[in-house]
Amino acid sequence: MAKVLLVEDDKEIVKNLTQFLREEGFQVQSVSGQKAALETIELQGNQIDLVLLDVSLADGNGFAVCAAIKANTEIPVIFLTASGDEYSTVTGLDMGADDYIGKPFRPRELISRMKSVLRRSGKSQSVLNLGDVRLDSLGGIVTKAGQEILLSALEYRLLLIFMNNQGIVLTRTKLLEEIWDVAGEYVNDNTLTVYIKRLREKIETDPQNPELIRTVRGVGYRAG
Repeated sequence: MAKVLLVEDDKEIVKNLTQFLREEGFQVQSVSGQKAALETIELQGNQIDLVLLDVSLADGNGFAVCAAIKANTEIPVIFLTASGDEYSTVTGLDMGADDYIGKPFRPRELISRMKSVLRRSGKSQSVLNLGDVRLDSLGGIVTKAGQEILLSALEYRLLLIFMNNQGIVLTRTKLLEEIWDVAGEYVNDNTLTVYIKRLREKIETDPQNPELIRTVRGVGYRAG
């Protein structure tokens, strides 16, 4: 699970973006100013995988923070810039930023950019574990206790979603949204139930008493 430092002084953006990123499986820590950002990088730099950095901060600017990050660490940086502010974009890239995205941004586009930057920087986690189940996303191989498991594309996608969101309750609506593209056809609530049952039969030691993917009654499911 990648850890993200969000450097942003707009409380509403911090609240909404933090919630969204956590639902997508990221760990999120936020600070509002230049001083706090620099202190956090100095103390926790080896634990941070990516910085989302606003240009305008409460007590300074993002350029100074980016310069310090790039001078002392290899942490990738994505600038959050005001829409149409070409100067900020160019300046940020010239200072070594790995990417930028203009405000207001589409959350899905931001996630895509973040994953791309993490892959390029080598910080993307390609091997995920859930109990004795191991998923190698680079090779597309899933094993349980060392033995390979054959999953359908939709079962694989479901498992990947659960592994990236361990400890988080995922609603059925959320899961349906996530597997829509993989299925290539309409997936209804009953179909989701069937696929979760099939996935449990392949990865659970006792599918009748699941421990890896648990049902949260009236809400959805939780992995781990």
